[in-house]
Parts: sequence; C-alpha cells; structure tokens
Amino acid sequence: MRQGLFRAKFAQALCLIALALGVVACSPSLNWRTVQAPEEGYSTLFPAKPDKLERNLPFQDQEIHQVLQAAKIDDDIYSVSSIHLVGKQVEFLPKILKQLQLNVLSRAGVNLQNALTQETFYRNANQQRMVAKNYFLEIPVSEKNNSAHQLMRVMWVASTVENDGVWIYQLTVLRTRASNEDAKTILTNETFSPFFEELKLY
Repeated sequence: MRQGLFRAKFAQALCLIALALGVVACSPSLNWRTVQAPEEGYSTLFPAKPDKLERNLPFQDQEIHQVLQAAKIDDDIYSVSSIHLVGKQVEFLPKILKQLQLNVLSRAGVNLQNALTQETFYRNANQQRMVAKNYFLEIPVSEKNNSAHQLMRVMWVASTVENDGVWIYQLTVLRTRASNEDAKTILTNETFSPFFEELKLY
C-alpha cells in the first residue's frame, strides 16, 4: 500500500512540475549553464534556469525526501530527480530504484531487458568516469496519461556517500509532442546529450 502511494506521489510530483513549466514562456534557443546542486551532491548542464520542487514521499513507514529540478524548452522538459536515503532507509535502495524504473518504463510498455539502451559516462565524486545506461522510450498516445506521442531519454545513477547514506538520481528528457521520430536518433543529438554527459557528483 505504501509503495503504491510512493509511486502515485512520485508521478504526481512529475505532473506538477510539468504543469508549472507549461505556463512559463520559454525561449526556443538553448542557453546551456552549469547548475550546481550542492545539497543534492551533483552538478550538470541545463539548457535554461531550472525550477525546483521539494517534497517528502511515503515509503513503507518512512518519509523519503525528493528534490526535482526541471527546465522546459519548447516541447522538451529536462529534469533531475534526487532522492536521499539515510540511516535504515538505505536498505530500501533496491526497491525504490526498481519502483522508479517501473514507473517510467511501464509508460512505454517496456522493461529493463527489452528497452532500447545506450551507455554514456558521468563523473563520480572522485572525478572518475563512470558508465551509466540510458534508456530511450516511445510513449504512445493515451487518454489517461498523455494526449500526444512522446519520446523520453532517462538515466538512473545511485551514489553512496560516506557517512551520508545514498543518493538516487534520475535524469530525464521528455519530448512532450513528437512526430514519427526515432527516440534514440533524436535524443542523442547535441540538444540533449550534454545534460546527461556533464553530470558530476560530489
């Protein structure tokens, strides 16, 4: 029951930030800038100044803290979700990561095994290049979820911090209105790749 509520609350958080971004007038040009998130332990490139949303999500008998940063350029939404697990919450890492992945992949009717993927790199706290798998999804039109064909690129990274628990990062680019475009071809071009490839943890 609690896990189902966590899934619903997480989806609601994404919807809220998407709605908030939808009413903001955005420039069609990209203005890449490094966004530092010291409290969440990362930095990356955003194509515009992101908005920030914080909330607590119920999971079993715990409150899990989540921070969302997102920016919208035309029909594209760039977002980073950060979830901090501390103390005994660290034990939830496999379950929460699995739930996050299920939330996203199920929208496209795929799973971790059959989704279209590509490896990319980010830098950890020691500035070492680390491999992360990116997933490319096509989300069909649905009366319940979305009124237009959508494309998504998503990457998950889990990072253990000494004496400070574990961070789970979900980097997502969502093209909210797509034609018959190939997700991997479109979402690996220079309009999107810097957002993923410039992720640095500290």
